[in-house]
Order: sequence, then C-alpha cells, then structure tokens
Amino acid sequence: MNTFRVHLLSANRTFYEGECESLVIPAVDGQYGVLAGHCNTITALVPGKLSFRAPGQEEQEVAVSAGIMKIEENDVLVLADSILRPEEIDEERAERELAMAKEAMLQKLGRQEYLSAQAQLARAASKLKIRRSYMRGGRQGK
Repeated sequence: MNTFRVHLLSANRTFYEGECESLVIPAVDGQYGVLAGHCNTITALVPGKLSFRAPGQEEQEVAVSAGIMKIEENDVLVLADSILRPEEIDEERAERELAMAKEAMLQKLGRQEYLSAQAQLARAASKLKIRRSYMRGGRQGK
C-alpha cells in the first residue's frame, strides 16, 4: 500500500512521526481523510477524534484539540494544542471540564468568553467520547 510521511505534533511533544497509510482528522466541515498522493492543502482541525494507520499496525484513535493540518508533496504536518491517547485521558477531569464549560456557557458572558467556553466544551466532550469508546472496547486504561 502507498504511504506518506506524517508528523503529529502537539504543543508539548512529538506524538508520532513516520510513515502512514491513512489519516482522518476532525475538520470544521466534518471528517477529512488523507491517503498517499493527496493534493496540497491546509485546513483547520477542531476538537475530536483523529485516527491514523502506520504500516503493519492497527488503526490508532486519539483525541486532538484545535489546530491545523498542512499537506505538501506527500508530507503531512498536524499541529494541535494537545494529542492524547485514550489511556492518557483522565475521565474525571474531563467530566469536570465539561461541567465547568456548560456552566460558563449558561452565564451571561461576552462573546469572547462564550467562544472560549464553547471551545472548552468541545475539547472535554471529545476527550470523554474517545476515552469511553476505548473503555467499551475492553481495553485497559487508567
């Protein structure tokens, strides 16, 4: 199968760099898939599930925050504030973040504060969804 080079980078670490057979990111207008030979592009990531498959390995699913993806000459760069494996997600903390974001959105906030709470809500909901899906799959985690 054809592969392409991928760089999954978060603010505090290099999550994965290497060959990749497929990549699916959460984008503003839905899921965005990438295979070898994809045309050059730049797009925004939204909080959600990112999945990728390295050659000879099972597909991996991770939680990703907002960021960007750039594809250039069969080389894909994903930059995100955070990229977390399901087992790295603290479910209780994510639930607290979700509750705080919901409460903040109910307050009479200015536009900037509302948008910030909305982004926090999306990040927390994404983490919980990925963590719970991982746990339902019978995998061990924290």
